[in-house]
Amino acid sequence: MNTLRQAALIARRDFRLIVWRREGIAWIFVMPLVFFYFIGTATGGFAGGGGGEPDPLALDAPENAGFLIDELVLRLEQQGFQVERGAKPESASAESADSADSASGTSGTSGTSTATGRRLSVLPSPDAASAPAGSLTDWALAGNAIRLDYASDVEGLDSSYDRLRVARAAFTVLADAVAIDAAGGALDREAFAALAALPRSIALDIRPAGRRETPPSGFSQTVPGTMVMFVMLIALTAGAIHLVIERRQGLLRRLASAPISLGSIVLGKLAGRALVAFLQIGFAMAVGTWAFDVDWGPALPMVFVILGAWALFNAALAILFGNLVRTEGQASGIGVMITMAMAALGGAWWPIEIAPGWMQTLARFIPTGWTMDAMHSLVNFAYGPASVLPQLFLLLAATVVLAWAGARSFRYS
Repeated sequence: MNTLRQAALIARRDFRLIVWRREGIAWIFVMPLVFFYFIGTATGGFAGGGGGEPDPLALDAPENAGFLIDELVLRLEQQGFQVERGAKPESASAESADSADSASGTSGTSGTSTATGRRLSVLPSPDAASAPAGSLTDWALAGNAIRLDYASDVEGLDSSYDRLRVARAAFTVLADAVAIDAAGGALDREAFAALAALPRSIALDIRPAGRRETPPSGFSQTVPGTMVMFVMLIALTAGAIHLVIERRQGLLRRLASAPISLGSIVLGKLAGRALVAFLQIGFAMAVGTWAFDVDWGPALPMVFVILGAWALFNAALAILFGNLVRTEGQASGIGVMITMAMAALGGAWWPIEIAPGWMQTLARFIPTGWTMDAMHSLVNFAYGPASVLPQLFLLLAATVVLAWAGARSFRYS
């Protein structure tokens, strides 16, 4: 009982020293909020792309474009767009645009922009020797090129997916035209309708092979990932630096001369750093819930267990790391480098599910990977508590090993 009281006294003192300083307040309460907001906002649409509702697409084409453009609109709607014909751009400030040719198979790039999100402009090729007579369909059937200019203010992977869908729609019209021409038919609206009505010789049967696991994006990835990263960052910097300072100032030597056992000292140091980690986790979860609308999943008690194991792991790691480094500079520099590497490779910066295969394999062998894998399973994929028992066992086993190593290597000077 005396050992526990001594450890509790040391833990309370270390907790206050680490947290209630300007540096502690900034890195425990302020900087995580900055990371939550900016990174979560920047990655808000990361895993989008053609989900539930059709994506609006403004189509800028002449009114007498003809049936080929009607076929293009049909293919665009089949690709998940809601086409608005005749919409005019509200802004002319340029952004890069990708082009695909629907009648001749050529492609190009032009600079247009739109305030309506996505815009597809259909126009004759600028290389044409004369202006088109009649409709754009007549122009194309006469052997001239039609140019499709696509511009969007959508960014990231969504933008690439949108361009793919537009190109797919254009080349589908072109492929149908080639098939009709090869069969010797006339290229008209009835021929396209007849081709569409033909039974398909190849059918694609799509069935779910299991639960769909969509990688998290936005705040649902950023808040847990940043929380995991900052717990390790504070442990390997502030948690280790205070041990270095206490050795340099002779405070640990005074404890050695006091009637306090080594076990009480190590346990108190460990508990103090664990309390700091618990505070970080509680603060991050509260802010994530109330300010960023993060849903922590149906297995919230197991989420607490996993994060508690992560807190204990980092507390034990802080003791061992603080025993190995010699100066505050070493603790700060090496601690930051280790944290950044572990966060990036373990999936705290981005969903590990979208990383290359070698990185996904590596994440299975590092603690941040265990923790983020468990968080995704519980929070994002809605698996049950039993699904993360292997990760929990690994974290607890690693904590025991680190705590034993930290106790064996603990030194007073």
